[in-house]
Amino acid sequence: MKIEMIQEAKEVLEGVINKTPIIDASLIHNNLWVKAENLQKTGAFKLRGAYYKLSKLTKEERSCGVVAASAGNHAQGVAYACRDMGIKGTIVMPATAPLSKIEATRSYGVNVELVGDTFNDAYEYAKELVCRTGAVFIEPFDDDEVMAGQGTIGLEILEKMPDVETVLVPIGGGGLASGIAFAIKSLKPSVKVIGVQAKHAPSMKVSIAENKITEAEVNTMADGIAVKKPGTKTFEICRDYLDDVVLVGDKEISATILMLLEKMKLLAEGAGATAVAAAVFHKYPIDQKKTVAVLSGGNIDVNYLAQIIDLGLVKTGRRFSVCFHLTDKPGNLKRVIDTLSEVGANIITIEHDRLSNEVLKHQCSVSIVIETMNQQHKESLIERLVKDGYEVEISKGELIATDIDE
Repeated sequence: MKIEMIQEAKEVLEGVINKTPIIDASLIHNNLWVKAENLQKTGAFKLRGAYYKLSKLTKEERSCGVVAASAGNHAQGVAYACRDMGIKGTIVMPATAPLSKIEATRSYGVNVELVGDTFNDAYEYAKELVCRTGAVFIEPFDDDEVMAGQGTIGLEILEKMPDVETVLVPIGGGGLASGIAFAIKSLKPSVKVIGVQAKHAPSMKVSIAENKITEAEVNTMADGIAVKKPGTKTFEICRDYLDDVVLVGDKEISATILMLLEKMKLLAEGAGATAVAAAVFHKYPIDQKKTVAVLSGGNIDVNYLAQIIDLGLVKTGRRFSVCFHLTDKPGNLKRVIDTLSEVGANIITIEHDRLSNEVLKHQCSVSIVIETMNQQHKESLIERLVKDGYEVEISKGELIATDIDE
């Protein structure tokens, strides 16, 4: 890959893509800006690489049609380009892909086949399909032209913010990070480019650490970057051009999605929020450095969003459950409710149990899901419970308060 290829991709994409804004994110972290690719056509950065790749196909290749494998965003990018260029396309997606991404891909007029449970299952089937049909396979990340298309984000960052010091980029297979790192390091080597992976999908970090392509287990809510191993080309570029790769956990990603939604009115999917999460949860020091985090996509299933918001509320101390073990006598439940009311905690659900086999004689169990303002408010509630005579412990993430003042 050469910088001239990325510059050519920028020209090809002129008028096709949205030049997404770089938005001040000081509401969630000092010296942080967000490159909002969630506002891109198709809702993610993938349109850039897919469109540039298809634009380079010969007339004969276009007549054969194309096949792609994707968990969702590459699928929509290829599908959009197929519709725009009049190319017949088949997209293979894992059956576990979010329904919103599957339907969005179909809406562009391509054939969609659902195969397997992971991206890798879909990828292997797509390669077999190419052998049977003679169609052209459009790599999701391990392709020079795809990487060049994604690299146009790097050009836009330098163009709009020439004094940037650090760029945080999500990594799945590595196409986005490769393109951006190559573009930025070619034009301004002093800028630090940091890759960010989900803690439970760390294939690029492991591969760079071992200096060879290494497969890793994937089990993360960030489906867009749940890739078992990087590509050959993306591995080499990431190894040579990235300054570091850091990891973020699913709870941190969930909390970041909630933060972006509440404070910046930006909707991010799991993969899209990882780079911002790395800044918010201090995975890489940026306090004194002008930093841009690439918010790579916002194609999140609405049904799944509710679960993610719940995780985010738990992570930030704004929602948690308390199980009270109380002596079964009139007035004890009221005493609990009065305490919660006095400290300003809001009860979401409450369940009173005095009949199950797990409840001791003359006792009752009261399970309450509570809403608080933040972690500090949660801690003040715990202090109040201890002061009021409850023995407090945490078991498997649940707060247990036992009445010992009897």
